[in-house]
Amino acid sequence: MSYTPRLKTKYREEIVSKLNEQFSYKSVMQVPKLLKICINQGVGGATQDKKLVDNALGEMTLIAGQKAVPVKARKSVSNFKLREGMPIAARVTLRDEKMYEFLDRLISVALPRVRDFRGINDKSFDGRGNYSLGIQEQIIFPEIVLDKVNKITGMDISFVTSAKTDSEALALLKELGMPFKNQNN
Repeated sequence: MSYTPRLKTKYREEIVSKLNEQFSYKSVMQVPKLLKICINQGVGGATQDKKLVDNALGEMTLIAGQKAVPVKARKSVSNFKLREGMPIAARVTLRDEKMYEFLDRLISVALPRVRDFRGINDKSFDGRGNYSLGIQEQIIFPEIVLDKVNKITGMDISFVTSAKTDSEALALLKELGMPFKNQNN
């Protein structure tokens, strides 16, 4: 028997029927689902120190469980000592099994480790059913060994859903277990 992530099973068995009941869709195929999770980490001092991007790539690969790719500058900006083609960030896009695994670890392990954590903001939707979340420190992930970290950096995590509206996406993410601040249920 093949392995299926816990949240994927929960989505199929419980969440689809709850969302279908809540929004009364005509077809089960209209029920919103999580399509991908994009993790992006800009490296500010990359123009001075090339090793910072390599460190970010290594950490991002550990966190996501999938190889991260460097992002190169598209334009040269003399004020920032930035040249076109210079690596300035790291990113990774997760889909299917790895996406559900990452989401599970984010919700159950990483977010509770944030200092003074009272839930995530439910206002960071883009109007088309996608949600973005900013994290200040990469050390909240248990995969990161504190002794090997030479610079604490943040990252942006975007959740891309098939939802048409923000309310549908909010309902989907709440059902998946995202700890929003203003829980009204």
